[in-house]
Amino acid sequence: MSFKCGIVGLPNVGKSTLFNALTNSSKAQAANFPFCTIDPNVGVVPVPDERLENLAKISKSKKIINTTISFVDIAGLVKGASKGEGLGNKFLSHIREVDAIIHMIRCFDSDDIQNVNPTVDPIRDLEIIETEMMLADLESLQKRLEKNNKKNVEEDQLKILEIALDCINNDKDFSILKNDFDKKQLNQSGLLSLKPKIFVCNVDEQSVKEGNNYTKAFIDKFGQENTLIVSADIENQINELDSSEKKNYMEMIGLQETGLSMLIQKGYNILELDTYFTSGPEETRAWTIQKNCTAPKAAGEIHTDFEKGFIRAETISYDDFIDNDGWVNSKTNGKMRLEGKDYIVKDGDVLNFRFNT
Repeated sequence: MSFKCGIVGLPNVGKSTLFNALTNSSKAQAANFPFCTIDPNVGVVPVPDERLENLAKISKSKKIINTTISFVDIAGLVKGASKGEGLGNKFLSHIREVDAIIHMIRCFDSDDIQNVNPTVDPIRDLEIIETEMMLADLESLQKRLEKNNKKNVEEDQLKILEIALDCINNDKDFSILKNDFDKKQLNQSGLLSLKPKIFVCNVDEQSVKEGNNYTKAFIDKFGQENTLIVSADIENQINELDSSEKKNYMEMIGLQETGLSMLIQKGYNILELDTYFTSGPEETRAWTIQKNCTAPKAAGEIHTDFEKGFIRAETISYDDFIDNDGWVNSKTNGKMRLEGKDYIVKDGDVLNFRFNT
């Protein structure tokens, strides 16, 4: 599986610049006027994982295949988007399709880059976006809970919708839904306010290491856990360098990780994802799965026949695979296990599936 993150924010906060940096492309027009990005730009990016190269070296694999993440640059919205202002209707339809939302927040001053609001205020800007998504949810809830439509809604979904409507009408936190319903049920509701979120504070070059007053105020209000400080301009500069130059440049400005790496880590955390590997002479490959995924479900990521005919999974942890120099020695040294249908695949497992055809 791959997962899709939508980059959203008010016009001219740096969404398209970040998208170009993350996807190493110029597909998104990074222009200095609102609504430059009209249709969503989609970039599929290989997920960097140094474990792949280590496994491939031991297995003498002919090729390496990374798992992927998709970034979607969604047109900027404005206050009133839920009523169709700006590109509101398109924005709201596009954002419903993503797994997680990356909120791009302007945290820099510039006389050269037009701002849709008279001042820079990251807290206000986020609240505008969150309010528009909540109002869109409200309209959707009211329609779906009309008497004529209720009969088409499953019982558990009906409860979710009713509680969500109460949350909006009475200014309650949507997180109370997570106490009574699982992730799959909440995802099926299609509510924008329930989508996992990452906050990206876009800063100037001088603030990328320590942040600034804007980022401090934002973190004080919304917390550090899902907040990243990134400079979209610096990410673009990094992408133009070769590997050795990247390393030197990042050391010079005090960056330990690229924005892409940090976003992927946050994305995996909030979406509760893990990675397992297959490795042999032909290829070493990474596969993305949900946490607590059973072995048959993990096998199904390769092919549905693997899941249907699942017998056992030959399983070696990543560390044991490396320490024992591959499949043969791991098996000889008792580090390979045969796991059945109830086995919960762990991040870093190296697997080989036995199945009936």
